[in-house]
Amino acid sequence: MRIFTRFLFLGAAVFAALLTSCETAKVSPGGPYHVTAYKPTDPSKVRVKVSLSKQNVYVMEGDRSLMAVACSVGIPSKPTPSGSFTIYRKEEDKRSGSYGFRVQGDRVVAAEAGSNISGRYVGYPMGFWCEFAPAYGFHQGFVHPTPRTHGCIRLKGEAAAKFYALVHNGTPVSIATTQPEDATIGSKVQRVDDSRAPDPDPHLMVTSAAFQKPSGPLLQ
Repeated sequence: MRIFTRFLFLGAAVFAALLTSCETAKVSPGGPYHVTAYKPTDPSKVRVKVSLSKQNVYVMEGDRSLMAVACSVGIPSKPTPSGSFTIYRKEEDKRSGSYGFRVQGDRVVAAEAGSNISGRYVGYPMGFWCEFAPAYGFHQGFVHPTPRTHGCIRLKGEAAAKFYALVHNGTPVSIATTQPEDATIGSKVQRVDDSRAPDPDPHLMVTSAAFQKPSGPLLQ
């Protein structure tokens, strides 16, 4: 059985260098996604903008871009909600309450939380969770070139950790089909294609090792 929702798991070595190029590029499946994030001058002025059509996340301080990254948004039948929101709950090591695994001794099988499959339920890791609406949040995971999620906004690898460091409870979030930044910095966002990346080992995903963190400073 394929895993319900595929999450990116990167070892510490993946986070050793920072991306410096401004050229648009596609990351090889399962490869690193290095992004630069800048420390805000005034954290109270940080704003998040999500472009659904471009699948981009822009973290802004006024007209200054603190970080611009690719993301995955909701599929048409389970879309990411549009509108104005605020971040109101952060949880670094969150697990899903709906999708995950059943641990059956030495076996680990994919299962929904409410299924009648036997075994201890362990939710999928959703690292660096930043909730902006009930059951909707930004979190670490695989990123695809087309909408892929059940409404959440996935960020790849270290991008999720840096986003988590940039926002706080109360940070405004604007989600719309397009954003003004699409025309200015949108084309420079490094693209991601994890569509052919293999599923992580489920035995690893039910342990605390699924929440490995990037090394080094998160913000410049």
